[in-house]
Parts: sequence; C-alpha cells; structure tokens
Amino acid sequence: MPDGLKSVLDSAVKSVNFIKARPMQSRLFQVLCDEMGSEHVQLLLHTEVRWLSRGKVLSRLFELHREVQVFLQDKNFPSSDMFDDTVWLSQLAYLSDIFSRLNDLNLGLQGLSINVFDVQDKINTMLKKLELFEIKVKAVDVSAFPALESFLSENELTLDEGVRDNMVAHLVSLRQQFRQYFPVMTEDNSWMRSPFSMEASGLPSNLTVAEQESLIQLSCDETLKPAFRKQSLVDFWIKQHREYPALSDKAVRFLLPFATTYLCEKGFSSLAVIKTKYRSRLNAEPDLRPKLTSIAPDIKGLCSRRQAQPSH
Repeated sequence: MPDGLKSVLDSAVKSVNFIKARPMQSRLFQVLCDEMGSEHVQLLLHTEVRWLSRGKVLSRLFELHREVQVFLQDKNFPSSDMFDDTVWLSQLAYLSDIFSRLNDLNLGLQGLSINVFDVQDKINTMLKKLELFEIKVKAVDVSAFPALESFLSENELTLDEGVRDNMVAHLVSLRQQFRQYFPVMTEDNSWMRSPFSMEASGLPSNLTVAEQESLIQLSCDETLKPAFRKQSLVDFWIKQHREYPALSDKAVRFLLPFATTYLCEKGFSSLAVIKTKYRSRLNAEPDLRPKLTSIAPDIKGLCSRRQAQPSH
C-alpha cells in the first residue's frame, strides 16, 4: 500500500479506537450522533483478529466522518483537523470502497462447498476487476467507487492527482499480491471440472495411459452427465469410485483439501458464543464438537432408547 494511503488508514483506525476503546467516549459519541440525526450511532472497533473488521470500520467511519470530527474537536484530539482535508477524506472514501470489495470477495470464498476451482474463478474475476478499476482511475473515472464518487460530487470536487496516483499504485499492488498468494493454476487438473469435454489429443499429461483411457470412457458415458450437472464436484467424483477408482482417488485428493479459512472462522465464532461469562467450564470441546459437526443428531431416537423414569 502506498505511504499516503497507509497514513490515512493508520489515522482512521487510531481515531476510531480512540472513541471505541473507552466506554464513556463511546456513549458520548452515541449521544452526539442521536442529536445530529445520524442513521448509525456507533463506530466499529478495529481489531487485527477479525478478518472483516477493516472494511466495515472504514465504511462506518466515512459515513459518520462529520460526527467524528465534531467529537474529536471537542476532545482536543490531535488529528481532528484531518477531517477538514478533502484530499484525506477522498483517500478514506477510496479505502472504504476497495476494502468493501475485498470483504465481498472474502465472503464469496467462504462456505462448506467451496473448492479450489471456485476460489480460482473468484480470484481471477477480482484480478480482472482490479485491472478495469486501474484503467478507469487513470482516465479519472471513479464510478467504480461509490463512496468516493458521491463525496466528490457532493462537494463539487475533482479527483486530486496525488490521490489518483495512490489509487493506481494500490490497485497495481493488490493485483501483484493476489498473484503471489494465488498463482495461476495449470490446465493439468481441468479434467476434474470438465470431464465430458476432453478430447484424445488434449488429455492431461499428468495422467497415466490407463487413467487417460478411463477418462475417455467416462467422457463418453452420457448417463453420467445429468448427475454431473446436479451434484457438486466432490460428490460426483466420490460416487465414481467403484467404476473409475484411479480417477476418483486423484480427483478427491485434489478437491477435498479445504481451500479457505471458513472452518477456522466458524470454530472461532462458535467458541465466542459458547464461552460466555456464565460458563465456567474450561474445556469447551464437548460443546464445540456438536456445534461444528455436519452430522445431525437423532434426538428422538436417542430419547426413545432411554428410560426417562426408572421403576423402583
């Protein structure tokens, strides 16, 4: 991230945490927002642990920037004057927009049925969008960033050249970092998601001759096409284990490893709900296991096998 945007981000987080980290400050700020007729009356606390924190913090801060300015000036906060700086606010608006898009991408990558192909498709989509945004910003078109566009329009401003350069540099940096963490996949595994479009001349080289023959046989089996369209990739390949064991094993080993942090985040959220101040038990494993499992317990069946009131 360019130094200019990094400075704006750090200042924004510092301002928010100055208000939210102190209960009295937070209550006074809520009263101020009520008096000013704001739609929202609370800022969101920034923390490095929560993976959606930063985008939501910036969006709420930009929405309430006038209220925040009044509050910080009343408290003699040293950096309150930055909320009068249209260049600073323009960069804050851009950050709120771009982090909101990154949040949307992050949410799109979560879920139990997400596999590596889904992740790659969404990442490629984001990369092309970032390239489009870069082209538009260079042409001084900020329509892809609604908060920034609205701010410039309401204040009859044009995009500052320095802000534009920072935006372009940030978009380029984002694309480079995405490619670093999500390298381009080879076509050797494309047969797993498109087994019925394989031609003899285009069979993947990472398959043995026997596996290539099995793939040709599967691709010509018209009875499997309806099942392939209705089922997930993992379910489809698991069910082919009896007839095509080698292909099934190879596909499942590639698809089964979880592609995102969804399970970790689900466990974190579940633990936060379970471990309340009213629970003194240190070991949360017995409670956490039924919360995270995909197996639905047969409560009626379990109860029917128990005698509620034993005879004396």
